Amino acid sequence: MKRIAVFCGSSTGASKIYTEEAIALGKELARREMELVYGGSCIGLMGAIADSMVEAGGKVIGVLPDFLQEKEIAHPALSELIVVKSMHERKAKMTELADGFITLPGGAGTMEEFFEIFTWAQLGLHKKPLGILNINHYYDPLVGLINHMADAEFLQEQYRTITIIDSDPKQLLDQFLTYTPPGIKSFIQVSQS
Repeated sequence: MKRIAVFCGSSTGASKIYTEEAIALGKELARREMELVYGGSCIGLMGAIADSMVEAGGKVIGVLPDFLQEKEIAHPALSELIVVKSMHERKAKMTELADGFITLPGGAGTMEEFFEIFTWAQLGLHKKPLGILNINHYYDPLVGLINHMADAEFLQEQYRTITIIDSDPKQLLDQFLTYTPPGIKSFIQVSQS
């Protein structure tokens, strides 16, 4: 596993623990000689994880839509900055480059990125590990929602645990190394007459 895409907020959140854990993840990725693929920004948790990787000598690839580059939020010290035309192209490029995905705290954009990768895994469009770094119990409500979807049978039982959830960056990455994707069931029921 060479590259990990990280989805996270362009804010730092209400508690400094979010920044501290983003930095810890960046340092752990660099220690393991894994590359970071992320949204290319110098602000919020995105900036914190990129800064920690750069300071540790790690390789950081940013993928940024051109309209955000124009707002001067592109990180100035990346190993590589890929500028794309849209948010859709950003996600597609990050997905292409990454061998796995980790979601840190963030807002609606982070959730949109997470759920697209989650859905693609369900559909068998990728077999890469998907994880949540559940810092300070931030994602407990999301984990509850995923369980609720499975309980209500809007999510197949095999996908209840498709996402690796941990509060420790090292343990989360260790689980990535042994990840086995669930089997893909057909969504089409054939009636027998």
